[in-house]
Amino acid sequence: MLIVQKYGGTSVGDLERIRAVSQRVIQSAKQGNKLVIVVSAMSGVTNELIDYANFFSKNPNGKDMDMLLSSGERVTAALLSIALNEQGFKAVSFSGRKAGITTDEVFTKARIKFIDTQAIKQELNQGKIVVIAGFQGVSEQGDVTTLGRGGSDLSAVAVAGALEADLCEIYTDVDGVYTTDPRIEPKARKLDKISYEEMLELASLGAKVLQNRSVELAKKLNVNLVTRSSFNHNEGTIITKENNMEQALVSGIALDKNQARITLRKIKDKPGIAAEIFSTLANENINVDMIIQNIGLDGATNLGFTVPENELDLAKNAMQKILDDEAVIESDRAVVKVSVVGVGMKSHSGVAATAFKALADESINIGMISTSEIKISMIVQEKYGELAVRALHEAYELDKK
Repeated sequence: MLIVQKYGGTSVGDLERIRAVSQRVIQSAKQGNKLVIVVSAMSGVTNELIDYANFFSKNPNGKDMDMLLSSGERVTAALLSIALNEQGFKAVSFSGRKAGITTDEVFTKARIKFIDTQAIKQELNQGKIVVIAGFQGVSEQGDVTTLGRGGSDLSAVAVAGALEADLCEIYTDVDGVYTTDPRIEPKARKLDKISYEEMLELASLGAKVLQNRSVELAKKLNVNLVTRSSFNHNEGTIITKENNMEQALVSGIALDKNQARITLRKIKDKPGIAAEIFSTLANENINVDMIIQNIGLDGATNLGFTVPENELDLAKNAMQKILDDEAVIESDRAVVKVSVVGVGMKSHSGVAATAFKALADESINIGMISTSEIKISMIVQEKYGELAVRALHEAYELDKK
């Protein structure tokens, strides 16, 4: 089998952890597998490099930051290759450039355009284990780029797709995908299998196991994906295109704490006002999530929406530039988003009613609601977020198979 394995920052957190990873890689190689290993920077290294940059500038340019931050993964790749060679297993380390990962030129959050796998295949055909520095690539102009938060996951999935690998294994510090965060609900249960659609929703709604762009790419490229722990040998969670899960009414509950709400009051109720507001936010690259608008009265209306908490001030400043003096801009940082996800929603009724009743029984008020075919998201006050997760987990009996 041709297998791509990705090891995150905690999995390669120090030299002993890299040694442990080398043992796991060797174990897989002894089973006759061809291996491509994608690695993150060691724990804390990326933050340390950011601190170095901030010593000189609070706003360094993206090209320099990518040159700096990409070094962390290259260090890990080189060290793992050294460890494997020392134990008698031929290995070679690649930067993103050497691995043929070509991106656009959006520094610090580049997107992969294509991968030239010739160099990787050449080393595999010589019986070598290829160790690739994740999180990075190179633009067509030759500049080093990075792929943004969780970019090593994206590197692994993209390489697996380009190589048409049999399997892509994502190793982290957790056993797999759980019905919710076990730190919030100890009764949370590990899922043996979950669909791409459900995993994509959970990843985008705050679940930290996999980065949402990597799940989206895995679905697009039809990559067989497994997430498991590098700290034990437990079976992980399979992310699959299979959608024959009608019995799984709800698969998981997600909590996203990076939320803030903006309410615009007394804005002019006229055609095009919403387009102007959200075009302005889009031009500032602000990601708007949930939206609610009241019925207009006396020529004015109220409009509410949520944005990532770290973009709240930017959003408020953008609104102040376009709204007239009569408009009132209110904001609330003390909110979270709790979401219910499951493909079974497509063929079952009453899912929303169960969620609303569960929160009502705990006297939790819902501020905003949005839905899709397989998701219900609700904004609640921050102080009730974890209670809401536990209440919903119990309401859908997710501790039971």
